[in-house]
Amino acid sequence: EELKIFFEKLSKYIGRGVKELIQRPDAPHCFRLHRDRVYYVGDSQVKVAAALPREQLMSMGCVFGKFTKTKKFKLHITCLDYVAQHAQHKVWIKASAEQSFLYGNHVLKAGLGRITEDTPQYQGVVVLSMADVPLGFGICAKSTAECRKLDPQSIVVLHQADIGEYLRDEDSLC
Repeated sequence: EELKIFFEKLSKYIGRGVKELIQRPDAPHCFRLHRDRVYYVGDSQVKVAAALPREQLMSMGCVFGKFTKTKKFKLHITCLDYVAQHAQHKVWIKASAEQSFLYGNHVLKAGLGRITEDTPQYQGVVVLSMADVPLGFGICAKSTAECRKLDPQSIVVLHQADIGEYLRDEDSLC
């Protein structure tokens, strides 16, 4: 059940890229659940971690997110590099809107630089700067066609996570 919830959430952002994450040409990787957190781990690390008792194992690989007490999955910003590489839909924001997004605010139409064609409403998107630097991810509040007709103060992307969380939530990320 948890595996299904995790892959549904991840496929919202990267679609079939999940298969590419697992079957990497350099070394096979997998996802492991440990203490309500999902880790992206190389097979060689899994073998080393298997030798340790579960109680003593703190972390392994890259944290992709965690399950809440109500069994909902929340993606962490620590997986941004992997999600950005395989993202189906992307949103580029202007330099004037970057700081606002990094403080945890939604992206407004006025701050929108570009958006991937045919992005449906409520689709997971990776938010990038105009220089193609991944800043975070969110949910597209309006489809690409609807975005063209909006007024400048309308919300285009609902904030989910951003790289500013490394500073704001550094105690709870790991």
